Amino acid sequence: MNNQNLDQLCINTIRTLSMDGVQKANSGHPGMPMGAAPMAYVLWARFLRHNPENPKWHNRDRFILSAGHGSMLLYSLLHLSGYDLSLEELQRFRQWKSKTPGHPEFGHTAGVEMTTGPLGQGFSTGVGMAIAQKFLAARYNRTDFPIVNYLTYGIVSDGDLMEGVSSEAASLAAHLKLGNIIYLYDDNHISIDGSTDLAFTEDVEKRFEAYGWHVQSVADGNDLAAIESAIKAASTIPDRPHLIKVRTHIGYGSPNKQDTAESHGSPLGEEEVKLTKKSLGWDPDKVFYIPEPALQQFRSAVDRGRRTEGEWKTLFESYRKQFPDLASELERMRNLEFGDEWKKAIPVFSPESGMATREASGKVLNAVAPHLPTLIGGSADLAPSSNTFLKGFPVFQAKSFDGRNVHFGVREHAMGSILNGMALTDGIIPYGGTFLVFSDYMRPPIRLAALMGIRPVYVFTHDSIGLGEDGPTHQPIEQIAALRVIPNIIVIRPADANETAVAWKCAIEYTSGPIALALTRQKLPTLDRTKYPSADGLIKGGYLLTHESGNPQIILVASGSEVFLALAAADALSKEKIAARVVSMPSWELFERQSGEYKERVFPSSVKKRIAIEAGSPMGWEKYVGDAGEIIGIRTFGASAPYQTLMMEYGFTVENIVSRAKTMLG
Repeated sequence: MNNQNLDQLCINTIRTLSMDGVQKANSGHPGMPMGAAPMAYVLWARFLRHNPENPKWHNRDRFILSAGHGSMLLYSLLHLSGYDLSLEELQRFRQWKSKTPGHPEFGHTAGVEMTTGPLGQGFSTGVGMAIAQKFLAARYNRTDFPIVNYLTYGIVSDGDLMEGVSSEAASLAAHLKLGNIIYLYDDNHISIDGSTDLAFTEDVEKRFEAYGWHVQSVADGNDLAAIESAIKAASTIPDRPHLIKVRTHIGYGSPNKQDTAESHGSPLGEEEVKLTKKSLGWDPDKVFYIPEPALQQFRSAVDRGRRTEGEWKTLFESYRKQFPDLASELERMRNLEFGDEWKKAIPVFSPESGMATREASGKVLNAVAPHLPTLIGGSADLAPSSNTFLKGFPVFQAKSFDGRNVHFGVREHAMGSILNGMALTDGIIPYGGTFLVFSDYMRPPIRLAALMGIRPVYVFTHDSIGLGEDGPTHQPIEQIAALRVIPNIIVIRPADANETAVAWKCAIEYTSGPIALALTRQKLPTLDRTKYPSADGLIKGGYLLTHESGNPQIILVASGSEVFLALAAADALSKEKIAARVVSMPSWELFERQSGEYKERVFPSSVKKRIAIEAGSPMGWEKYVGDAGEIIGIRTFGASAPYQTLMMEYGFTVENIVSRAKTMLG
């Protein structure tokens, strides 16, 4: 069999496996894999540096199927290339507990670099991966030792390019001159509703050229030589991200459904599958059939990958001999071995140092940064407000990729996705700051971070009506509650500077999901910890601040700035011989991880009278106050006024808390 025929056999193997997987599941998207199979084959067979035996090899190229609905394309490539994904798993596509879910999931299937599905997220997360690579290369590479030199490849779709997040990310990628991105655009002209002409008629090439991308066009998606030539050309231009527009045909080979929306999101049907196989020169009665020559061609990736990784290991050992400190540091960072010096550097704030928790956060960040060389982040054009700038370190720009301060611009959505790409890179501790109310812009990538179990740190400041005069457009009401309902995220709203310091310690040590810090704009007192328990209690999510004698008559539980109101109210109640317990509750998620015994100590079941105090939506506090308790929260939007006025008008006063407590107690 000549090379041309072998290539076609391999491509049709991808197509038929994809058709069969979707058909057996009676669910899925067969058309995209059928049309994009040639470009995927060229990329995986001739360019992608990876090792199926070690999917986590540090210097592998990253491949993102941003058009995650075409997941059978990726699963076919992974199985055929020799990853730990059996043919039986392809046959269990979209079934309970299979390794082949409807959209690719990071950590679930070997070789899947990120969870894709929400369109635009793969495109944008890839920009974060490229930033991380440039940063690591600038810090660790040396002349003749390119130990971090991988590329980020992707296949993106019309839908990806329609989503606004891709515009944000593309703009920043071009500004940063990220030439380590090569995206193949599957230009098949079809979306679920029908032709893309219904809503998408822009000139994509000119759009990306205007951003500053290097753009090429391949007129025929089956022209392997043209695709190969375009990828080669992209690899020679190091200072611009690359988009290769490839004109494909969705559902390629299907006599009745090629170039139609019918092949986009539905199985072709048994008869159409057979007709398509015939048109491709395939035996129509064979299902999940892999010709031996095609399998051998794909499986050559195993030897090639083993050899490529072996060469890199040899290079790294030579690098270790010449640069032992750098090699050791890189390995420690990748293994999340950060040592203890950063912990020792965390400041302890005195009672005289009252400050906003956003200010305390900035002081902690700057204290630990010198001891955490891969701590990198920034804000969505809000560094002075969010206190996220690392002083003494350069800005990450095209001419200073070793910079640790990233200016994301006014691009919260892209910032969230880019943080995910950075967090998916071993050893990187990424953080990003904006106002809490604008976490709404970031919700899709926050949700994906939680789903993937990766740990970007979100520095959300201006956490309540306490921000004051900017008014209801900037005052978060429902955002804390909205974040708390996302599975596998830890939300921390610290009460003072020392709780903020402990919150950062938690954020750096926790590696299983995202951390959201909710921080104040307004200045707060700093508790005298010689009189109150240690702020280390934050680690448990909720802890006692008062030690009443005997059983308390009422429990006041609060988070953030409202903790001080609870303490003052408890003092006032004590003067009237009412024993009030105060619980600082900075993190529900951390509290729920504690033992039942600990929870009972904090909230004795015998004490039914409880008041929760938080300047936001009351939703969810019912769990902690019970049927007999009350919640002082906000059920409307905020208003524009000085924050002291707002707190009074919305009932966040000592007098109101005391009155509610006395009424509750009869």
